[in-house]
Amino acid sequence: MERSRREFLKIAGISAVGLGTAPAVKVFAAEVLGQPEMRLGKDALMAKHWGLVIDTRKLKTSEDIKPMVQACHKIHNVPELGNKNHEIKWIWEEAYHNAFPTMENKYLDERVENTPFPVLCNHCENPPCVRVCPTKATFKREDGIVEMDFHRCIGCRFCMAACPYGSRSFNFRDPRPFIAETNKKFPTRMKGVVEKCNFCEERLAVGQMPACVEASNGALIFGDLEDPHSKIREVLKENFTIRRKQTLGTGPSVYYIV
Repeated sequence: MERSRREFLKIAGISAVGLGTAPAVKVFAAEVLGQPEMRLGKDALMAKHWGLVIDTRKLKTSEDIKPMVQACHKIHNVPELGNKNHEIKWIWEEAYHNAFPTMENKYLDERVENTPFPVLCNHCENPPCVRVCPTKATFKREDGIVEMDFHRCIGCRFCMAACPYGSRSFNFRDPRPFIAETNKKFPTRMKGVVEKCNFCEERLAVGQMPACVEASNGALIFGDLEDPHSKIREVLKENFTIRRKQTLGTGPSVYYIV
């Protein structure tokens, strides 16, 4: 127990003096926790800045979003707790009014008003959740993905308070008994840990697209925002898009075609 306490203080001390870059976090996490850093496969998908476009014109009902949610939650061992107050969610559905409260008007187009909007972590360019995390359990990678190290999370929930999108969930109870079918390739969490969407970084590492993208039937476009020749950039160039609460200056990496 004393060794574990010393190890935690070692990490916390490093974070306190500002040694909080993603590479440093990975090195010390590997050293203290005895876990090797994730190795990229030879077919790994790489980008300077990963982003997502959601074409809401292709989403008519909740049934169109359900396959994305199911695919994401299944591979990431997201539990079905049955209690709304304890709900864990990585991607879910919101009405326009809730997803874009700052872009409301009483003459809103009827199609948009009745369209279900899938929402998830926005993997912000300036993520407030990263700034407030005392142990650097959440950090931003060089490719723009805002990542979580479940082992370093102490459950303070500062990141949840800082996130203006409600994109993080807290495990008020042990989630493991509520996982219908455990995916042994992805870690399960424990009581007292925060979790959220990770843009399927573990799939990108082996050359696979995010699970929600594969299950979206073309409604989700994922790619490198810094590559002017990428499909996502072509889509952004040809369509008007909006982002959630973009006036806050967080710089969401998720765009919506309305």
